[in-house]
Amino acid sequence: MTTDVIAIDGPAASGKSTVAAGLAERLRIPYINTGSMYRAITLAAMRRGVSAANCTEAALAPVLERLQLDYVRNDAGHFVLRMDGHETDAALRSAEVAALVSPVAALPNVRAWLRERQRALAAAGRLVMEGRDIGTEIFPDARFKFFLTATPEERARRRPAQSGENFDGATLESVAAAIAERDRIDSTRTVAPLRPAADAVLVDSTGLEVDEVVNLLARKVME
Repeated sequence: MTTDVIAIDGPAASGKSTVAAGLAERLRIPYINTGSMYRAITLAAMRRGVSAANCTEAALAPVLERLQLDYVRNDAGHFVLRMDGHETDAALRSAEVAALVSPVAALPNVRAWLRERQRALAAAGRLVMEGRDIGTEIFPDARFKFFLTATPEERARRRPAQSGENFDGATLESVAAAIAERDRIDSTRTVAPLRPAADAVLVDSTGLEVDEVVNLLARKVME
C-alpha cells in the first residue's frame, strides 16, 4: 500500500534538513526530522554513561526502556520533538552527540525501536520525513522519494554553518574528516545502510540555493 509520505534521504550535511523543512512549509504539511530522534537517543545514552567504548545493544536497552520520545503538534500546528516530556534543545547539536550518533544509530535495537515510532507518524497524513533510510526501510512504499547529496567539499563547508550546529574550533579539514567517517559508518552498517532507494529521484544540490532545490522537489511532487 502506497503511503503519502515524502521521503528525503541523504548523507550528513547534504542540506536535506533545510530542504525538507522548506518543502514542508511550501506544501503546508508537517515535517519530521528523524535525525533528531537518533540524536535524542544518543544524548539520553550519553547521560547514562554510554560512550564509543561501550556502545552496544545491551548498553542501549535500558535507555530505550525508559526513554519517552514523541513528535507532537505545538500551538502553531508544527511537529516538535519532545524527549521525556520536554522539547529538545541545543544539546542535540553538540559535537559530542554528533560523534556518537552513528554508532548508536547502527544498533539493531535502536533502529527497530525508532522504526515503529516513525511509521506510526504516517497516521497524521501527508508529511515530509527526512533521514537516511526513509525511502528504503521506513517507508519503502512512499509515494515520493528523493535522495539529496552534494560534493564532499560542499558538505564540509556547509556543516559548521548549519543552524544550531556546534563545531567550535573546527577546521574545514576536521569537519570533512568527521563527515567522511559518518558516511563510512552509515553506508557500511549491517542494518538499513545509507543508500538511495531504487526508485528515488537523485538530487545533487552542489552550487544550488535552498530555494532552487525546494522548487525542484515541489515541482516533482505537484506533477
